[in-house]
Formats: sequence, structure tokens, C-alpha cells
Amino acid sequence: MDTPLTAIELHGTVNEFHQLELDTMIPISGPKRVRIIVLFPSDNDVMEEEWNHSAVHNSAFDYLKEPEEDIYSISDGKPFDDKE
Repeated sequence: MDTPLTAIELHGTVNEFHQLELDTMIPISGPKRVRIIVLFPSDNDVMEEEWNHSAVHNSAFDYLKEPEEDIYSISDGKPFDDKE
């Protein structure tokens, strides 16, 4: 039977020597074996900021700027309250 694992998220940088440098100390005492999962964007991934910029400036959405598309007002709907 496998031992249950606890996950934590840390951020860091891979340096020019292919070594992982963490931004903060690891909050566990060692020595202790750990498993590492490294998540990184591929070189051809579009970052969220670029995606948002492209969507805002895409001429395909220009029709949304027309007055007849502005169908909602501040008095429409009900306020959203996620405090349950």
C-alpha cells in the first residue's frame, strides 16, 4: 500500500545549470525523500496576459462596441454573494 503524500506549491527558477532554485525555504524538516513535479509553460504557450490582450484587440469582437449590443444596465440582475 502506498503512503499518503502531502502536496505543497512552491515557486522557483531553473538556472543555466538546469538546477532548480526555489524562491522560499521548503517548510519541512529533513533529511527526507520527496517527489518533485515541475510545471512550466511550453515555449509556444500563450500567456494569459497575451491572450487577454489579443481578445480585447481582436476585430472579430468589434460588433460588441455597437450601441444595440449594450443590452444590460447596472440595474439588471441581482448581486452575487458567495458567502455561504
